[in-house]
This record gives sequence, structure tokens and C-alpha cells, in this order.
Amino acid sequence: MVEAVLLDLFSLPANSQTNIQGLLCNTVETIEKCSSIPAPFVYVMFCQRQGDERNSEQESSLPDLRVFQSLKKRLEVVHASTAAAALYTIKQRLDEKDLSVIKVILPTLRKDLMKVYIDHLFTPVYQFEFEDLQVASDCKNLQIAEPQSEEQPSSTLDVALIRSEIQRYLESLPSLKGELTILRSSLIPGDIFLHGFTTRTGGISYIPTLSSCNLFSSSKRRDPQVVVKENLRRLANAAGFNPETFRRVKIDHGNAVCIMGKTEPDSYDGIVTDQKGVTIAAPGADCIPVLFADPVRKACGAAHSGWKGTLLGVSMATVNAMVSEYSCNVKDILVVLGPSVGPCCYKLPHESAKEFHRIDPKCVRLFDSARPYIDIRRATRVLLESGGILPENIQDDSVTDQNQNITFCTACHPDKFYSHFRDGTNFGTQIGFISLKE
Repeated sequence: MVEAVLLDLFSLPANSQTNIQGLLCNTVETIEKCSSIPAPFVYVMFCQRQGDERNSEQESSLPDLRVFQSLKKRLEVVHASTAAAALYTIKQRLDEKDLSVIKVILPTLRKDLMKVYIDHLFTPVYQFEFEDLQVASDCKNLQIAEPQSEEQPSSTLDVALIRSEIQRYLESLPSLKGELTILRSSLIPGDIFLHGFTTRTGGISYIPTLSSCNLFSSSKRRDPQVVVKENLRRLANAAGFNPETFRRVKIDHGNAVCIMGKTEPDSYDGIVTDQKGVTIAAPGADCIPVLFADPVRKACGAAHSGWKGTLLGVSMATVNAMVSEYSCNVKDILVVLGPSVGPCCYKLPHESAKEFHRIDPKCVRLFDSARPYIDIRRATRVLLESGGILPENIQDDSVTDQNQNITFCTACHPDKFYSHFRDGTNFGTQIGFISLKE
């Protein structure tokens, strides 16, 4: 069932701007009479051309719309200089109200272009249906400008132009929740490696559970890939790496490892490289982003270690890949565990807890309960030490100097980190990243 209606009048020609009231009244009347549900939210997008006085124009248009009593405060006119800006503003309104089923009423020849904008600015969480804009017969002076070209409107050139327009708009947005912050470990030598763990500040994601430096997009979340890409661009500028040579793991909650320069697996939770200037990364939103650095052989790695990956030994699998591919000595490899859910908050069913108890009984608290507390960090350390990593070469929350601690509990710090455990399905993601300096 339609939850909102988007009326696209962005292609209204300049000589019709003075007749906005008539067009709005006719189209909104149709929406009010024909809507499949009582009084959906209605958003009308207009082009704000140079010299327009937005406020005065909006004020002169809205009084005539108040006759539609069933809509009341459910109608909003959005003026913007670009379609990207108008649609992004409307997306914010939809997200504020948690709306996801939208009917788009627009000129026929605008449909393909609108679909390109929607594909870039929205995710599969949203459902769109399209309806051709009908202009009332008694409103003959109101015409919608259509593209003059007979070519397909969604040509390669048009798509590139739309992408560029969206990128420019997103780059112009202010950072949210303060400055972009990167946590760094003193264990990894800064003269050889560039590395860090991100927090949730300094990006443009605005949805509360994703705000603001979310670095992962999926079909189940409301942050589109273009927003994540802009957040990554800002991170790259702050950290000093090239976003074009950035690679993150393709999560499967397993123990497969990708060797940079070799055939890429379909999915993998570990990645290693000895190539300079290539930044590799692993995400985490309770799962552990683990970074690996060998300052002797000049190689590095990153792994995503959730409870399944921990039990499958993804961290040691990453170490073993560095040893086999780059002749690293396991005693030279430095390992840092990033922000992740702590044993203070994380619970698993008793059957899964048994597996951690076998690794080390100290990994489980309240073992006899139905859902014991689990310490996946300690399990990771125990497995790494069993594989030959020196205890002093592992940094986690067991550090004696808490000023050096960067392995914070993600669930306990909502102001600093994302947490799936805490925030539910529409959660954000931070990352750990590392590269060899050029």
C-alpha cells in the first residue's frame, strides 16, 4: 500500500513558474481523490532556478493547497537547484517517517531519468511505482517540458551526468556528529604502515542508527552506496589513502582469505597484501576488525572476525596466508583488535557458548545460563597465541595502560561506534584499514 506520493514537476519550464499554484491544485486534487489510502504524504519537487525567491514562492503556493483538508500537514513542496538535491531532501523526509512504499507521478519521458536517480539515491528497502502525470483539460496553459531528444533518456552520457550531479551535491553536505575521528594503535609502526579504525563521526549519513560515517551499504539498509562512497572519500582524505585503491573483505562469516594480486574468491573474511599504496579493510559493528602488520617482510592484512569466523579461525588463516605468500615469520607479525562488542554485552545461545568454552573457559561467563556472555576477543587472542603469535605482539582490551586501549566495546559507546547488537537491522558499520606506505 502506497505510503507517500512524489510529484515530479522538476522539468516545469521557466515560463510556467508563475502558474505553479494551478498545476499544484489540479495534481494534488487528483492525488487526494484517487489515492489508494487516505491522505498519503505528498512531496512535490520543483526546480529552484537562479533568481527564484524560494520562501516567497512557497508561501504564495501553499495557501491554495490548504483547501485539501485530508492532506493538512502531509504535503510539502521541495524546491532545489538540482534533482539530486530535491530527491535527497525528500528521502530524508521519508526516512524520518520510516516510509518505504512510494508512488512517483511524473511526465512519461522523465521516467527513465528518475529511475537512474532512484537507483543511486535509494536502496532495495524502498519500493517505487510510477504513474504518468495527467494535466487537467481546463488547465491548458500548464505544460510539462519533455526532453527534446529522441534518444533514450537513460543513455550512458545521461547516467554519467546524473552520477556527477549526485556526487557534487553529496560532497557539498556538511559533516555530521563532529569531526571525522580515526583511532590508531601504537603497536603498528607509523613509518611503514598507514592504518586506523574509524568511529561513527564525520560522515554525511543522517539516519540515527547510521549517522554519520557509515561505511557499508546493503539491500537491507537505507544508506545507498553513493553515501557510503562519499563517507569513504572523506575518510581517505583524512587518513591519507587513495579511495580508488581501497579493497574491503566480502563477508561470509567464514575463514577464506583473499591474496591481493591473485584470483579473488567470491567471498572472504580475510585479505592480505604486500603491495604499497593499496589499502585493505575489514568492517565491524560488534564483529572484530583485526589488523595484521609485518614490519620485517613489509606485508599486512585485515580480517573480519565475528563469533562464527572466530570459531573457524579466520585470524590465524590470515596469519598463515601472510606466512605462505610473503614468507613472514609468525613471530614478527603484529596484531591489533579493533572496536567490537565486549564480554560485558555479548551473549550467545548455550550451544554456541560451548565452542568458546572449549577454546578457553575464561571466554564464557555464566556458562550454565541459557545465553552466556561471550568474550570473542579473548578467544581470538588464545587462538593467535596457539598459532605462534607472541603475546606482546597482540593489542586488545587487556592492555594495562587504558590510554592505549582502542578495543572499545561497540555496544557500550553509542556516541562513538555502531552496534548491530544494540541498534538492530538498520545498523551502521565502522572499519579497520591498513596499507603499506609508498
